[in-house]
Amino acid sequence: MSVPFSVNLAGKVALVTGGGGVLCSTMAKALAECGAAVAVADLRPEAAEQVAQAIRANGGRAMAVACNVLERASLEAANLAVEKELGPVDILVNGAGGNHPKGTTAMEYLNPDDLLQENRDLVTFYDLDPKGIEFVFNLNFLGTLLPSQAFTRSMALRRRGVVINISSMNALRPLTKIPAYSGAKAAVSNLTLWMAVHMAKAGIRVNAIAPGFFLADQNRALLTKPDGSLTARGQTIQSHTPMGRFGEPQDLLGTLLWLVSDAGAGFVTGSVVPVDGGFSAFSGV
Repeated sequence: MSVPFSVNLAGKVALVTGGGGVLCSTMAKALAECGAAVAVADLRPEAAEQVAQAIRANGGRAMAVACNVLERASLEAANLAVEKELGPVDILVNGAGGNHPKGTTAMEYLNPDDLLQENRDLVTFYDLDPKGIEFVFNLNFLGTLLPSQAFTRSMALRRRGVVINISSMNALRPLTKIPAYSGAKAAVSNLTLWMAVHMAKAGIRVNAIAPGFFLADQNRALLTKPDGSLTARGQTIQSHTPMGRFGEPQDLLGTLLWLVSDAGAGFVTGSVVPVDGGFSAFSGV
């Protein structure tokens, strides 16, 4: 693959959680293109192996590692496997995350009349399932915190390292219908700032990327129809994105490579960088 510019990551080991997904696999390949040995970590080992194979086929060094970001034992086992094969992690990209239907309302706005209907199928604010909300919060927030605990300990002992968290535009401007995901990603942004301060004396830089709207496996059916045209929600998002399109995975790479480069961003920590086509700057009028 081609990268927008090259940074020197030779001798570095990078680990990407959620590395089998559309966006994070692109990040993993870009890090490898710049010389890093890459551990592709994913709950789905077959998806991780496909990405690792693609990196190796392109001349890079990579391994797949099965990893559940919500299980400390799984994370510790993954860290041991990576250290044995590639060496201690220098760059951690916390890419695992997602939403769940049980943390999502059916409608954008509350209509009190809906509450009076018998046998209604609509999920209102009052029907949100605490277990669904807990799942979303855990996957995004704990799914960032626990891997950070597992993979940055060796960074702290060596007094150097980089962490890139993946927040979201929802952390800055919450979308309708998805309060659990929006709240969880806001927590990821806040954790990023906290970690940046906490780890500064240990030589670890912590930043986050807040993507705008990118088509991926999790949201494709929400934003596009089977024929490729936009759904009503997809149309609304594009109309509120000044650049008038969804992002492509490659659009994240410039920010990623800048932030992981000590030469380029050695004095940058505690930043949450929007990559959103201007969505966060647009007031709607």
